[in-house]
Amino acid sequence: MDDQEFLAERFHADRPHLKAVAYRMLGSLSEADDAVQEAWFRLHRSDTSAVENLSGWLTTVVGRVCLDMLRSRKSRREESLGVRVPDPVVQREGAVDPEHEVLVADSVGLALLVVLETLGPAERLAFVLHDMFALPFDEIAPIVGRTPAATRQLASRARRRVQGTTSVPDDLHRQREVVDAFIAASRGGDFDALVALLDPDVVLRADAGALPTMPSREVRGARQVAGQALTFQKFSQFSRRVLVNGGAGIVTAPGGRTLSVMGFTITGGKIVAIDILADPDRLSRLDLTFIGD
Repeated sequence: MDDQEFLAERFHADRPHLKAVAYRMLGSLSEADDAVQEAWFRLHRSDTSAVENLSGWLTTVVGRVCLDMLRSRKSRREESLGVRVPDPVVQREGAVDPEHEVLVADSVGLALLVVLETLGPAERLAFVLHDMFALPFDEIAPIVGRTPAATRQLASRARRRVQGTTSVPDDLHRQREVVDAFIAASRGGDFDALVALLDPDVVLRADAGALPTMPSREVRGARQVAGQALTFQKFSQFSRRVLVNGGAGIVTAPGGRTLSVMGFTITGGKIVAIDILADPDRLSRLDLTFIGD
C-alpha cells in the first residue's frame, strides 16, 4: 500500500468522526460535508510524515475549517434572518445507521444545537472540541489564536450557557408516548390536552426559510404553543413518527411531499421544546427517501 492509499484509508475511517465534529460546529449537514471535504484536500496538500496522531491532526483541521466558515457566516449576518433551526438528522424508527449514530451521539439534539448557534465562533469551537471530543486546550489554542488559559475560559463561558439552557431528555419510550399523545390531541383539536403535555415555559421554534406563507418565528408558553399546535391539525393525519437527532420526532408529508420535520425535547413527561424545520430548500437536501416507503 502506497502513502496515498494509506491516507485515503485512514481518512475514510475517520470520516464519520470528522463529520460529527463539523455538524456540532456548524449545525448544517451540507456544510459539514463541505468542511470534511476541505480537510481531505488539505490532507493531500500537507506533509504528514511527522504527524504521530493523524486522527487528532484531522480533527484540528476540520475545526479550523469550521471556524473560518462560522466567521464568514457571521460576517454575512446570516443570523439576522430570524429563527434558524439546525439541520435535523432524521431516521426511520428501528433503523440502524452507524454514521447517524455517530452524528447524534451524546444526546446532540436540536435544542442543544440551537444553543450552540448562540455562541461566538471561538467559544463554540473551544466547547465542541474540548467538551464533546476531549481535545486538550493546548491543541485548541492555536486554532483560535489564544493561550491555553484563555481558550479554557472560552470553553467555560460556553459551558455555562449550555448548562443553563439544556435538560436531560426522557428515555425514548417515554418520548414516544408523549409525541403520540401530542399527535392525538392535535388531530382532535383538544386544546386542554395539548396544554397538559407542554411545560409552562415550552419554546417552539419554526424555521420556514423564505417561505412567505409561514414566517419563521419563536413562540413561548404552554397556551401560546398549544394554539400554534392546533394549526397543525389539518396536516396531522399525514404525520409519521421518526427519530430526529436520536429522539422522538415527526415528519409531515402529505402526498409524499415533506412539509416539515419536528423535533421534540421531552423532560419529566413534558414537552420543553419543539423545533420545526419547514424550509423547502433545506428539506430538499435531507435524505428522507424512506418517507414514501
